[in-house]
Amino acid sequence: MNLKELAELLNAEVMISDIDISEIEVPYAYACDLMSDVLAFCSPGSLLLTGLTNIQIVRTAQMLDLPAIVFVRGKLPLDETVTLAKESGIPLLLSKFSLYEVCGRLYESGVKPSYVPQPREG
Repeated sequence: MNLKELAELLNAEVMISDIDISEIEVPYAYACDLMSDVLAFCSPGSLLLTGLTNIQIVRTAQMLDLPAIVFVRGKLPLDETVTLAKESGIPLLLSKFSLYEVCGRLYESGVKPSYVPQPREG
């Protein structure tokens, strides 16, 4: 599924309009509000779904080469977050749906969950 189709599915507003989102494929998604968990468990190239709005979201997306960020529950990212995303070429989408509903809609549409398994100790 490409990011344009995904935005339509989530009734999401695209904040950065100078990027052709129809060319960005999104095979995986990861939902989380703990950036340490995103860094530990999210596969590079996955869509990030979150309710956090601070600049660390974009910094985390940069580190993992994530193609876009979806803010849920109608949350608006901080101005500095939007500025860094624009500079980094990372599209930001705003959805009024809850994190639970966004995950369900994406899963139903064939977007796979992103997860990097951790080795078991012992």
